[in-house]
Amino acid sequence: MSPIGKIFQKGTSVEDVKAIGVSIRRARKEAGITQGILADLIGTSSRTIHAIETGTGNPSLVTVAAAANAVGLHLTATDD
Repeated sequence: MSPIGKIFQKGTSVEDVKAIGVSIRRARKEAGITQGILADLIGTSSRTIHAIETGTGNPSLVTVAAAANAVGLHLTATDD
């Protein structure tokens, strides 16, 4: 399962959270948008986008999902 798909899985590790951020960062850069633009798109700060992309801080799951969706990635829930 991709790091993006694992976010809702029980036992998600710090490494998984960081991998999700890396995936969001990669997709954002491929889309040619800055952290500031992504932040504006989802109604948050560029500091929060940085926290998501580096796996630091404690951004809400809703904010992580919004960032992922804005760059064309989709989070999925699992029953595992």
